[in-house]
Amino acid sequence: MQVSILVGKAAMLNNTMSSAIDKKPIIARQYCDVTGLVGDTQVSTAFHGGVERALHYYPKDHYAYWQAWFQGMGLNSTVPLVNAGAFGENISGTGLIEQNACIGDIYRLDNALIQISQPRSPCYKLNTRFGYDAFSVLVQATGRTGWLLRVLETGEVGPEAKLTLAERPHPHMSVKRAGDIVYNQAYSREDLQELATLTALSDSWQKKATDYLSAGHITDWSKRLLGPSFSRNGQP
Repeated sequence: MQVSILVGKAAMLNNTMSSAIDKKPIIARQYCDVTGLVGDTQVSTAFHGGVERALHYYPKDHYAYWQAWFQGMGLNSTVPLVNAGAFGENISGTGLIEQNACIGDIYRLDNALIQISQPRSPCYKLNTRFGYDAFSVLVQATGRTGWLLRVLETGEVGPEAKLTLAERPHPHMSVKRAGDIVYNQAYSREDLQELATLTALSDSWQKKATDYLSAGHITDWSKRLLGPSFSRNGQP
C-alpha cells in the first residue's frame, strides 16, 4: 500500500514546550538510517527516538474519527490540525490499524526494511498539541495510539513510499492487544508473561512486563498522560 512519509523539526508547542510533534510530508527522497529519517528530529530522546523507536506509524484511518470527536465537543478550532503528521507520525497510510498490525511485523518500505517494536505510549504533549487536557487518555483508552518501529535495513524512501508486509512472526499479538495488556486492562499475569518473552517486542516494553510481574500490579500512568505536574490531590 502507498503511505505518506513525514518529518519534523523542533519548535515551540503552544508557546509552552519544545516539541517536534508537528510533522510535514517530505518532498524528495530521504535516507532512513537505524535511528530514523535523516530529516526528522526527536526532542525528548529519553522517551522518543533511538533504534527501537526510530519511526512512528499513525493510521490515517483514525483522522475522521478524531475530527468528528472534536466537532462533537465543540472544539472546532482543533479540527484543522487533525491530518497527516498531526500525531507526530513519520508514516501514515490507510488500511493498517492497531487491530491488524502485529508486534514483530516486518515491512519493506521502499529501500528500507522496518519492524514494529511496540505500541506508541501517548503522553501529555498530545494534550497541549490539541488543546484538550485529557486527550492523551482518550487516545490510549481507544487504542488509537499508532506504533513505533525499528529499522532492520537502511535505505532511501520516497514521499509516497510503498509499504509491503514481508513477515508476520507473531500474528497472535496485535499492537492493540499489546497496548491493552500494558495499560488498558486489569493486571493479567498470563498476558504479561507472554509479553515478557516476546523477543520482537522492544527491550523497554519487555522490561515493563517483567517489572509488572515482579510488582504484581500495573504502573500508574497519570503523570505520563497528564503531565509531570499532575497530582491526585489537586496540588502541583
